[in-house]
Amino acid sequence: MIDLNIHKTLQGAEGQMNLQLELHIKRGQFVTLYGASGAGKTSTLRILSGLLQPEKGRILVNGATWLDTEKGIHLKAQKRKIGYVFQDYALFPNMTVRQNLEFALSKKQNKEIVSELIETVELGELQDRKPNTLSGGQQQRVALARALVQEPEILLLDEPLSALDIKIRLKLQDYLLKIHKEYELTTILVSHDIGEIHKLSDWVVVLENGGIARQGSPTEVFIHQKMNGAFTLSGEILKIEHQKTGFIATVLVQNTLIEVGIDEKQAKDLNIGEKIIISSKTFEPIIHKIIAS
Repeated sequence: MIDLNIHKTLQGAEGQMNLQLELHIKRGQFVTLYGASGAGKTSTLRILSGLLQPEKGRILVNGATWLDTEKGIHLKAQKRKIGYVFQDYALFPNMTVRQNLEFALSKKQNKEIVSELIETVELGELQDRKPNTLSGGQQQRVALARALVQEPEILLLDEPLSALDIKIRLKLQDYLLKIHKEYELTTILVSHDIGEIHKLSDWVVVLENGGIARQGSPTEVFIHQKMNGAFTLSGEILKIEHQKTGFIATVLVQNTLIEVGIDEKQAKDLNIGEKIIISSKTFEPIIHKIIAS
């Protein structure tokens, strides 16, 4: 369990902003922080990790106090059981893949964890290569493995997949889910990709101007209603056409195009480029508009 109650004054592009958050995250949850740039998402991760100090606040993790500004407690980042994956990977260019992972080991750790992680994220054939010889997706797998070397309780992910193409991004999403479950982590992700959030997250926290605008399951947050369909898919509208039989929406779901029949009201309400969720009841697809802000 993570209990976080913090206040931090931040300087953004539009001036001063007060980050005031009270979050309660269950152990083992996969939580996403969502919101516009400058809403306080990355700052929240940095405060939790110990890389940024709030003016006031308290952080409890599984009963242990990591931060209490009133009592003068501020556990150093190195002593917090956290793995952090940055957007820019932050790998050492002069070290091989294996050396990057070994560098993250504590003095008393068994090096076997490095071999285990190399196998888990399928880096065996790449372990003797340096980062500049790897693709973006391969570098991200190295960064993910390195974050897990010290066997953290919490995994922080700051838009780790945003710079990757769709095919690699989808594969790495599967890796993230696998590692989250296999290592029994509590994972906090920063993401702007609604499809990614819907696939990975148990819970979504929407930040606006340093505060929590709303929170809930991905479905509840983005379409403001519960769905009881047999399946759900998230995608982006590419085209809306009027045909003899009615209106057809062409939707990009991951890297697949799907055509869905919609009524005239939906055709007027929906726009090209909008994110939607498709649910189905008894094999009849139903489109729900995503409320992203």
